[in-house]
Amino acid sequence: MGMVSEKEAAADGSGPGPQVPVLRINQLDALELDSALEQLLWTQFSKCFQNFRPGLLTPLEPELKVLLHLLLWRFTLYSNNATVGQSLLSLRYHGTADLSCDYRPLTTRQKLSLAVLTAGVRWLQERSYNLLSLMGCSQGHVSARDEGLLQKSLRSAVTVISGVTKLASLINFLMFLRSGRHSVLAERITDAQVVFSKPNVVRDMNYQYMVREMLWHSFAEFLIFLLPLVNTVKLKESLRSFVFGRVTNDKEGTREGRDTWKECGLCGEWPTMPHSVGCRHVFCYYCIRSHCIDDAAMVCPKCGAEGGVLEPARMEMERIGM
Repeated sequence: MGMVSEKEAAADGSGPGPQVPVLRINQLDALELDSALEQLLWTQFSKCFQNFRPGLLTPLEPELKVLLHLLLWRFTLYSNNATVGQSLLSLRYHGTADLSCDYRPLTTRQKLSLAVLTAGVRWLQERSYNLLSLMGCSQGHVSARDEGLLQKSLRSAVTVISGVTKLASLINFLMFLRSGRHSVLAERITDAQVVFSKPNVVRDMNYQYMVREMLWHSFAEFLIFLLPLVNTVKLKESLRSFVFGRVTNDKEGTREGRDTWKECGLCGEWPTMPHSVGCRHVFCYYCIRSHCIDDAAMVCPKCGAEGGVLEPARMEMERIGM
């Protein structure tokens, strides 16, 4: 029984044995999930005040974001040694960078340091210039010239410190890409290492959404390729003939033949450069030419008669007696 319990504990990641290193992509995914969760929480919190005066939360936005971050920290990292993104990917923090030793949870000091280095530094970056202004106003015994020099020196110092911090974060990220440890600078400072909470975990990837999108895009491309090849005019006329039937009345046929030269059978306007395909219907040259490009059989789109060669229409003009 002792051997079985020891194996189960080792498989769970809490027993003796070396810790399994985590892939870089898993660590970056955990950071993205944490960032998305914080943004979602802030969005939902802002909606609670959408009916109040516009800009009500703007003066206190940095402080409110820090409070929300600390609230998440209290019920995730402080309690379970893992953030929300890490928990979703079966990850957690290891208290030391040595992966060959047994699992060691983070100490209270490491947890507090991670909270300060993430939320605290972010708050200082957003409030640095406001704090400098308050420091300048509090120096009442300093002259205006000295106060200006002091604020200029402090602003230069803040700019240098911010640049050094960003450079250190960049160097840390390059080291992370090389070694696969400490994706953020706060983890390297506190000596916290991300490990698997379950070493034998298999990353389950669901391809249903991807397959559905690929099928839909393939179907859309097929329609885009197929639709220009469909003769919609001929199809419409065939459906109309099938549903309503063709006109067989001689009187109506005579009236239609009398008025065919007055309008194009395709566009319905007065025919420009009138042409025909061998039947009594008349078309604009460009209309029938475009139709013949789609339908090489030279079929009249009005009556369906199989025509011959496209030729200019010969019409007899009616004389109107005065």
